[in-house]
Amino acid sequence: MPESKDRPFFGIALVMLATLSFASADVVTKYLTGIYPVSVVMAVRYVLNVVLVAAFFLPRMGTALFHTNRTALVFVRSVALALASLTLGIALRSMPVGETVAIIYLAPIAIMAIAVPLLHERVVRAQWFWAVAAFGGVLLIVRPGAGLDPFGVTMALINVGFAVTYHLLSRILSPTESTATLLFHSAWVGALIFVVLGLGDLSGLSVTPYDFLMMLVLGLLMSLGHFFFTSAYRFAPASIIAPANYMHLVWAGGLGFLVFGHVPGWLSLCGMLLVLCGGVAIAILAPRKLKAPIEPVDA
Repeated sequence: MPESKDRPFFGIALVMLATLSFASADVVTKYLTGIYPVSVVMAVRYVLNVVLVAAFFLPRMGTALFHTNRTALVFVRSVALALASLTLGIALRSMPVGETVAIIYLAPIAIMAIAVPLLHERVVRAQWFWAVAAFGGVLLIVRPGAGLDPFGVTMALINVGFAVTYHLLSRILSPTESTATLLFHSAWVGALIFVVLGLGDLSGLSVTPYDFLMMLVLGLLMSLGHFFFTSAYRFAPASIIAPANYMHLVWAGGLGFLVFGHVPGWLSLCGMLLVLCGGVAIAILAPRKLKAPIEPVDA
């Protein structure tokens, strides 16, 4: 299908579907990791991802799917994504979905700051203002007395570090590696890591058919989310897609309430709104040629 950038509302709709898929995956992850080891949950999710990516791209690309130009960096990027999945799974086990997702959305703000000296990207003054506002929002969420599990908060913050590594390497590798190749290597490296980790957690483990189905649903939701997100580029420019990506926070908060009955305190809610407004403002204010949405690194 030829590319078409003249259907922005359809592009935004695809981003909405993508962020709904990611937020739904967050909810499923929280449910599953409350019962089973994170390694086992992620092993099933990544193995399914390998199967789906291979089934979709191998007939079209053949052995070109495996080819990399900067293999070491591709591998580091893939490990960073797997570790981001691990830390987020641990965080969601003890943290509400909405607050956890708000914390991990520090990543685009950190990437903006690091990209200035590392990638020589230009940032306007207003973006720094909103970056500080969003950071203040995260401080409101993790403030003492908010009732969040300290270990869960730590894992969510570590997730931000891995997410920054993953996205910076994605920018560095994009000129030399195909998107399909990066997807495939991220999938098989993650699958290998979690299968190895999960082998030690299988002793005495019993998974119900329903929960195994939910593990497969998790993999499907993440695959659909990335598919919708990537497809959105066909119909709308990145400058329009980027702000819509922050609907992830809205979906996460709403689904967290519907499924787990969690209602954030008013200070935490204010913090989540600051993160949302700050992220959207940064995306809108970015110089046009640099506007590019950051996919969530969450599961």
